[in-house]
Amino acid sequence: MTRHESFSDFTIAEKDLVLATDLDGTFLGGYDADRKQFYAWIEANRDRVGLIFVTGRDPSFIRELTYKGHVPRPDYVVADVGTTIAEMDHTHILSPIDVLEAEIADAWKNSNDRVQRALHGMAGLKLQSTMFRYRVSYDMDPYRLDPKAVATVEDLGLDVLISDDRFFDVLPKGVSKGPSLLRLLTHLGIDNRKTLVAGDTLNDYSMLAMGVPAVAVGNSEPALVEKVKDLDHVRIAEDHGVAGIAEAIVKDQLFPKA
Repeated sequence: MTRHESFSDFTIAEKDLVLATDLDGTFLGGYDADRKQFYAWIEANRDRVGLIFVTGRDPSFIRELTYKGHVPRPDYVVADVGTTIAEMDHTHILSPIDVLEAEIADAWKNSNDRVQRALHGMAGLKLQSTMFRYRVSYDMDPYRLDPKAVATVEDLGLDVLISDDRFFDVLPKGVSKGPSLLRLLTHLGIDNRKTLVAGDTLNDYSMLAMGVPAVAVGNSEPALVEKVKDLDHVRIAEDHGVAGIAEAIVKDQLFPKA
């Protein structure tokens, strides 16, 4: 069984709508009844709806989440805040797409150790226990954060992404959710006009700002709403989580009648 045969006879580029969505607070957000209804709608329309998870979560979390049947299985995943780009097969195994990840690896230059040395003992940062291939992530106390932290990372030639006022991610220069998602869409030949991007925090801004149809769900971080409020292609939904995604699909007429 091939990847595409497991969902339909159509490639993801041939489908009527491709949903590229953050997980926490977005695809996993909202009321239980709303999630159940929205997930059932996706499963009933897998021949017409493609699904890409774009998340700060790591591949092991995503595999466990989908394997247990809590959410629909995605076609592709942009994980680790854009530093992993992978395809998910029918056994829920994620396989990195080497041609897309090579640029990420080159930009990272095996920087894990030097990042940790440079930020060791920095006030307001606690290293997360999960180790990642092309990023280093910290839990952040915004009230104690040493103001030198961002400049220290930039001096290493890397980027900092602060989100939800509690996460401090060190990423390869120029790599985040948006650029990685755009490269995946291009690689797969997906028409951006048939894509809906959904998110709720500042680490989703780079993908909501791409110019692709997008929605900031109703429970979004105020700082994200402030940054996207003047972008014509972004809907700021009233409903929370998956209900906000559904709101955008309906009101912006993104899913044509069969």
